Amino acid sequence: MPLNLQKMRVLRNKYEFNEIIGKSSALRKTLEIVSQVADTHSKILIQGESGTGKELVARALHLNSSRRNKPFIIVNSGAIPESLLESELFGYKPGAFTGAKHSKPGKFELADGGTLFLDEIGDMSPFLQCKILRAVQNYQIERLGGTHAISVDVRILAATNRDLCELIKKGMFRQDLYYRLNIMRINLPPLRERIEDIPLLAYYFLKRYNKREQKEIHNISLEALEILQTYHWPGNIRELENVIERSVILCHDKTIAVQHLPREIIGAGTVPLVDCQNFHAAVKEFKKLLIIRTLQQTKNKAEAARRLGLNRTYFFKLLHQLEIE
Repeated sequence: MPLNLQKMRVLRNKYEFNEIIGKSSALRKTLEIVSQVADTHSKILIQGESGTGKELVARALHLNSSRRNKPFIIVNSGAIPESLLESELFGYKPGAFTGAKHSKPGKFELADGGTLFLDEIGDMSPFLQCKILRAVQNYQIERLGGTHAISVDVRILAATNRDLCELIKKGMFRQDLYYRLNIMRINLPPLRERIEDIPLLAYYFLKRYNKREQKEIHNISLEALEILQTYHWPGNIRELENVIERSVILCHDKTIAVQHLPREIIGAGTVPLVDCQNFHAAVKEFKKLLIIRTLQQTKNKAEAARRLGLNRTYFFKLLHQLEIE
């Protein structure tokens, strides 16, 4: 078994990473960091494009910590209006505002002893950033309309798909809050940098939607997989899940084929380059994609080397250099 694959298996056997699907080197490096920082009390900032699985990583951090049996509370800062977000986070006392007839604890109090996950922290207003700063500094909050501080024991995890350093330069995010949240940082790779994980994810979602729709679709054709692997996935894993769900609904055979994929996916299939302006990165990514495709078709490394016209020794060296399992 290749060393990288063996490391991934060890990680999965030791930690609760069941919902995080993949075997790529990019994902393995991320999970290694997660395993190192999970059982600490440090605040962690999770950065990644929309749809890369930030909430799954936050859950993995919680489940592999000493707080696993305590609450895991999620607050989506970008989905709740600012007028409501403050009361959601800190709670309120009777009479704090019109309609506040009873006391209500906020998310900080509900997460006491456990983990509070502040999703899309980059969308939070400067006013609330100031209030969050006090909470993460002193672990004390005040309910709206309250007159005394309430101590809370929470671990703070924050996530964003935005460049917080750029927001700081524009005066849209507090630098002091950034330093408080960025004790440890986990950067999630986009799906276009995890090409070899796409078939695993596709079959994972196929199984899920097979069950929901009560279908028995067993396979995804090689042609369809090739299109999935050459699409650039701006919506990342969430977009891939939507595509597979749609394909399951449309497919009335045993195999998802090209015609079951959305037209925009078929028409936009292109080699997913990490940096189109970097020649060497582009060549490396193309080599990786070509080898992965050939391995999927042949199911045999020696045959893949023969088809590509490569010396076996050089081919195995390439597998190691490109971190292909």
